[in-house]
Amino acid sequence: MKNNIGLLLAKRAAINPDREAYIDSESGLRLSFAQLNSRSNRVANALLDLGVNPGDRVAIALMNSAEFVEAYFAIAKIGGIVVPINWRLVSDELEFILKDSGSTTLIFGEEFIDMISDLHGRGDKTDVRHWIQVASTDAAGDGSDDFCKDIVRDYESIRDAAADDEPVVGACDDELLYIMYTSGTTGLPKGVVHSHNTSLWALFTFGASCDLRDADHYLVALPLFHVGSLVPLTLNVYRGVTSVVMREFDPVRAWELIQEEKIDNSLLVPAMLNFMIQVPKLTQYDYSSLRWIQSGASPLPVNLIQEYADLGVDIHQIYGLTESCGPACVISAENALTKIGSTGRAFFHTEARVVDDQGNDCAPGVQGEVWISGRHVMLEYWNRPEATAETITPEGWLRTGDVASVDAEGFIYIQDRIKDMIISGGENVYPAEIENVILSHPGVAEVAVIGQPSEKWGESPLAVVVRKQDSVTDQDVLRHCDGKLGSFKLPKAAVFIDLIPRNANGKVLKRELRIQFPGPAAE
Repeated sequence: MKNNIGLLLAKRAAINPDREAYIDSESGLRLSFAQLNSRSNRVANALLDLGVNPGDRVAIALMNSAEFVEAYFAIAKIGGIVVPINWRLVSDELEFILKDSGSTTLIFGEEFIDMISDLHGRGDKTDVRHWIQVASTDAAGDGSDDFCKDIVRDYESIRDAAADDEPVVGACDDELLYIMYTSGTTGLPKGVVHSHNTSLWALFTFGASCDLRDADHYLVALPLFHVGSLVPLTLNVYRGVTSVVMREFDPVRAWELIQEEKIDNSLLVPAMLNFMIQVPKLTQYDYSSLRWIQSGASPLPVNLIQEYADLGVDIHQIYGLTESCGPACVISAENALTKIGSTGRAFFHTEARVVDDQGNDCAPGVQGEVWISGRHVMLEYWNRPEATAETITPEGWLRTGDVASVDAEGFIYIQDRIKDMIISGGENVYPAEIENVILSHPGVAEVAVIGQPSEKWGESPLAVVVRKQDSVTDQDVLRHCDGKLGSFKLPKAAVFIDLIPRNANGKVLKRELRIQFPGPAAE
């Protein structure tokens, strides 16, 4: 069998044809593996009929849906290269991604018609030749009424008219599978390139490192254009697990699905877990089926881990990157509560190190940069040889740009992004440490700490806080930190905000906060 990600679906359909593969939490659509594979084959053959060839880039701008899933496996089967689109970006950013990737086909949802119409009107600023629209579940007609009726094709029509025979495999092994663009929190996004092999090794790595069982039910809540959602969903197909897919995340609906569908596991980001724990009357839900939830994207506040532990729910912190196709470090169930705050040790089939500026291993407790190695690490940044060389060492280590320390037993504790580090009075200050302290205040819902320019210290920490209680003052926040942090780490001020800006991955957009609160710092 060739290593082609699309063929995993065909193989699973042959082994477990009648087992549920996909459940849509909104529409109620339920597809067996055989049904999902048949739909995927039709999409694959429809794309071939349009002239999509191996190596052609096919962009997907869809919300979580069966159409996203079947199109992903279809493109993989015929050797196309998937370009998952973060539809939360603005038109200029999408134009950049489409042009940079050289995408010639775009599959998009009806809800994005205005944005896509704008992109289409830009002419040769993109290379898109095939515009394919998926109608929403309550839509009628051909889906192209708003612009260019002669150009836009209706997804359902071309899919349903195509044959459902297995297409000839168009790519395998080290040939490219997808280009996934990073979130661009510090500038224009870069295209992370993964092959069928790097993706397959990510599945091996995840599967060997977590308690995922045959016929489990897995809640897919992150957007599918995110590696933390696309890789687990692919793993579910590989392992015969049912994916219960949320079109958009809703904390109340998440608890309802855990009860209704007997969810066994999921991967969520800290912001989601925080919203879920604040849902009133949690004990009304039956979550006894839930064996574990993994948390990724950013360090998980210790108090949040404990709140779930009090409910009897195991939270396993994981650490990963788009560049590593997801896996980097994970903490096991046995250590989740005894090593609170740690992201664990390297995944199976993975090596992880914490190194100093010279690339030497740091002693226990000493902060340095995390380096990752494994066959699931990206091939390159698309058309970015210099950025690739800066990120992947000649020996094949992925330089993550994340700050961490390691203890004597090899457990890694992620502290922050190197780029978010604050240098105050010559001392390195990592915002996550301050954030953990502030989050232990009962009146604080969320917090992000940034550096502001200071004439006295160079930079000083500013706490940007979302309150649980309106009575909480800035002085309450500052007093809470006193005695819990070294004096050079203490925030000089606190400000309040209704919503902390985040990208689709749940990561705080500190660049936006630095623009909003430019300083100078309070002295």
